[in-house]
Amino acid sequence: MNKKVIIYSAIGFAFLVAAFIFKSKEDAAKPKVQYVHNEGKTQGTYYSATYLQPEGIDLQPKIEEKLHQFDMSLSTYNPQSIISQINNNVDSVRTDAFFEEMYGMARSVSEKTNGAFDITVGPLVKAWGFGSGFHNREKDPDLSKILPYIGYKKIKFEDHRIIKENPLIAQGLSTDIIARLLEENGCTQYMVEIGGEVMCKGLNPKGEKWKIGIDKPIDEPTGENQEFQTIVAISGVAINTSGNYRQFYYRDGKKYAHEIDPRSGYPVVHSLLSATVVAPTCMEADAYATAFMILGVDSAMQICKTIPGMDCYLIYADKNGKNQVIYTDGFKKYMTE
Repeated sequence: MNKKVIIYSAIGFAFLVAAFIFKSKEDAAKPKVQYVHNEGKTQGTYYSATYLQPEGIDLQPKIEEKLHQFDMSLSTYNPQSIISQINNNVDSVRTDAFFEEMYGMARSVSEKTNGAFDITVGPLVKAWGFGSGFHNREKDPDLSKILPYIGYKKIKFEDHRIIKENPLIAQGLSTDIIARLLEENGCTQYMVEIGGEVMCKGLNPKGEKWKIGIDKPIDEPTGENQEFQTIVAISGVAINTSGNYRQFYYRDGKKYAHEIDPRSGYPVVHSLLSATVVAPTCMEADAYATAFMILGVDSAMQICKTIPGMDCYLIYADKNGKNQVIYTDGFKKYMTE
């Protein structure tokens, strides 16, 4: 080989090494982008979001603005929201994109669960002493005056107008909305939680999948002494748990939980204690977890296996009163212990 070529090659290699060293020092000098954590109040509950924004930007102002927009659509805690006006029979109110997305999913789940999940169940829930406002729990409600108005098939939806609606899965949708906002701002690693509805993507600050605890279904209204049944590790999915161990009361020695079967009008009485659902969106996980608590173990497992991308983890009491678990095959990949 020509000596000049050898010399030029050596010089070129030296420049490459120098450039690499310079860039390495430059990268090392740059401050490492840290995960951002935001939290606050929304829809009568709390939200939290942990995310890695490529430029280290704190997105809380954008999150708060998006939650405000959502609040004006689907929060029953806001008397001026679209849902509140619909529930108060304001004829002039029109639905928006948030409302219509929620309604479409709710209707779909109602149909697939044969009405176990019903978007008109609100009056029954309130009649049995749950929800906001005055709670009369001294006697059973007169269902003959309520059931004629219950049933998702009785709702009409035309030209951005709807007669009645109960936003059972609004928090699930709000979690999805904030997850979308984070992704629109370059975040590929995050966890969003609103009122127990969780959506995760990527890895946590430790470089691991996000760890979520599934509560033991112990009768504990405050949740202060709650224990975990198991821990799951998730990424790229949403998770939600519904159960009968937080909202309940006793009358004459009988337990009344807030899971009301819209088909019979009565609180459910069966062995299923809690239903945890993993799904592509929080709205789906929320709605199906509620439906599964109405359906019971066998029907819940049967329906879950027919929904693409969905898995469930059910805790139930056996004939001796001991807690047992059953879950879909696909749920195994999320379990850590």
